[in-house]
Amino acid sequence: MSVEFQNNYGQVTVSKEVISTIAGGAAMECYGIVGMASKKQFKDGLSEILGKENFTKGVVVRQEDRDLNIDMYIIVSYGTKVSEVAHNVQNQVKYALKRMVGLDVVSVNIYIHGVRVTT
Repeated sequence: MSVEFQNNYGQVTVSKEVISTIAGGAAMECYGIVGMASKKQFKDGLSEILGKENFTKGVVVRQEDRDLNIDMYIIVSYGTKVSEVAHNVQNQVKYALKRMVGLDVVSVNIYIHGVRVTT
């Protein structure tokens, strides 16, 4: 699947995997993020922490009509203000996608799948 949009120079097609990679990379650079989590949880409710090479699996890109929506499943560091971390990730992801691809994102939905104590 891919996302298509028109700009001043013509038609642009970007794969959802590229969008996920940009969004996941932007999120991982934010303070308070320990890692991305798989959308699916294990049977006992634990989240799988994905390494840097797999953070696209913690990102779901949805296109509804002309609107682009992103769902992100993250794990935050213990002791950080979760609402601030989530807000920072939302802003960073929107900025990165606008700067790198020229996409306007309607929503970035953050799902906190866990809190980790970092050493």
